[in-house]
Amino acid sequence: MSYIAELRGAVGHRPLIMPCVCLIIGDGRGNVLLQKRADDGQWANHGGAIELWETVEEALFRETGEELGVRPVDPKLLGVYSGPDFRHVYPNGDEVMVVDLVHFCHGFTGELRLQPEEVTEVAWFPLEGLPKNLMKHNRIALMDYSDMLGFPTTRRP
Repeated sequence: MSYIAELRGAVGHRPLIMPCVCLIIGDGRGNVLLQKRADDGQWANHGGAIELWETVEEALFRETGEELGVRPVDPKLLGVYSGPDFRHVYPNGDEVMVVDLVHFCHGFTGELRLQPEEVTEVAWFPLEGLPKNLMKHNRIALMDYSDMLGFPTTRRP
């Protein structure tokens, strides 16, 4: 049982602060690989909660391996994000404020192999054409990634 699942057993649906890792997989030319979430059908970056006693790096590689079956090449920290824009309510009513340690990479090893319980599909999107049903807090990090690459955009959430 995961650490968050154990906490949920004690606190129910009440808001939790949830430390997470997030990975933006880009091609370095303005395109990003996003996943469609199985729980709510929203497009999102890749990642999830950091487990108890796990390092950030371990969580990043574990989550990417579980969800996509691949290993990121040379991930770099983009930034740490939190606050009201990082509130998320899951379809089951669980509420969290994500503290997101967002990384990016421009390549991965292995073959894409989706975890169907979490990911229904993946697709490449240009940064100037992100899907409308993209998780709000992921859009914030993607705009910073776009700015870092020199593709500034005014399409903020």
